[in-house]
Amino acid sequence: MSKQNVPSYGGQAVVEGVMFGGRKQTVTAVRRIDGSLEYFYLEKHSPVWVMRMKKIPFLRGIVALIESSAIGSKHLAFATDRYDEDPNNPVEEEKIEKKESKIAMWLGVAVIGILSFVFAKFVMTLIPVFLAELFRPIVPGDTAQVFLESFFKLILLLTYIFAVSQTPIIKRVFQYHGSEHKVINCYEENLPLTVENVQKQSRLHYRCGSSFILFTVIVGMFIYLLVPTDPLWLRVVDRILLIPVVLGVAFEVLQLTNKCRNIPVLKYLGVPGLWLQLLTTKEPSDDQVEVAIASFNELLRVEKEGAPVDAAEPENLELLE
Repeated sequence: MSKQNVPSYGGQAVVEGVMFGGRKQTVTAVRRIDGSLEYFYLEKHSPVWVMRMKKIPFLRGIVALIESSAIGSKHLAFATDRYDEDPNNPVEEEKIEKKESKIAMWLGVAVIGILSFVFAKFVMTLIPVFLAELFRPIVPGDTAQVFLESFFKLILLLTYIFAVSQTPIIKRVFQYHGSEHKVINCYEENLPLTVENVQKQSRLHYRCGSSFILFTVIVGMFIYLLVPTDPLWLRVVDRILLIPVVLGVAFEVLQLTNKCRNIPVLKYLGVPGLWLQLLTTKEPSDDQVEVAIASFNELLRVEKEGAPVDAAEPENLELLE
C-alpha cells in the first residue's frame, strides 16, 4: 500500500487512554489501575442528511465538529469511569466513594472540554473585541483594530492552553494526545506498529484539532477585515453571526494544509498549527504508546470484523444519550 493510499484515521486522547475512529467504528483503549486494558466500542450512526452535509464544503466542518464532540464525550465518559475501577470488586462503600470521585472527575474533564468550545468560539470571540475597543483612541483604524483584536485572541488562546496544561490530569491527557499522533504518523509511514517505531515518530500531525483552533483565529482575522468594526454593537453582532463561517472556512484550510503537507513550500501553510501542538501534546511514555497501539489495532480489527456482540455501552453512559 502506497503512502498516498493509506486511509485517514482520527483520534482523541482520553483519561488514561486513546480513542481512534474510522469510517464506521470508534474504539477506546484505557489502561486500568491493575495494568490491564479495557476497550469501549461505539459504531457511527449518521443519518442520510448528515452524510450529505458532510460532503458540502464549508458546512462539512461544522457537522464534523458536532459529530466528533458527541462521539468523543461518550468515549471520555467511559475512560473516566473505568480507568481507576478496581477489578477485584471493592466493597459497596468503596464503590460509592469511587463513583462520587469519578463523577467529580468526569465533570472536571467535561467542563474543560465544554469550555474549550465555549471559550474558543464565544468568550474568545468577544473578549478580544472589547480589549481592542479600549485601544481605539490609540488604534482607530478598522484594519488596525482587527489585527489588534486577533493579537489579543491569540494571547488568550495560548494562555488558556498553558494554564490547563499545568493540571496533572491534563498533562497526562496531552501525553496520550502525543501517543495518538505518533501512532497515526507511524501507520501513515507504513511502518509496523511497535513501540520502538512509534516513539521515533513526531508527536505533531497536520489534521489535529489543535491546528483547527489556531486556524479559526487566523481565518477569523481575514474574514473580519471584510466587515466594519464600528459601532461596537454591530462589531459584536458580526462576530457572533460569523462564528459558523469562521468554523467552516477554518476546517477547509485544515484539510488543505493536510493535502499540501508533502508539497515543498506549501507544506509550511500548516506550520502554525504544528507550533500550537507543541503545547497541546507531550512526549508519551512507552506504556502510554502501548495503549495507543492497542487501541488502533483494535479499531483496524473491528473495522473489518465488527465490534464484539457483548460490547454494550455501560449503564453510566445513559445520561449522555
